[in-house]
Amino acid sequence: MSTDQKGTRILARTFFNQLRASGYTPHQVIGIATELLELVTTDLKEGDKAVAAAAQATPASDAGTGFQPRV
Repeated sequence: MSTDQKGTRILARTFFNQLRASGYTPHQVIGIATELLELVTTDLKEGDKAVAAAAQATPASDAGTGFQPRV
């Protein structure tokens, strides 16, 4: 398991333990996890829309030309 995966797992376990210690029921924890997944999904979809909009705004003839210094 990579260090990044370990960190993610530790964070999730800590968050879960804090929620349970604060009195949240297992069903409430599931609700929180579901809401987090919905937020991430929305964020990813909005990012995809922004990339698509940027691609449409850039004329194909200019795409990939990069920086052109003046001579």
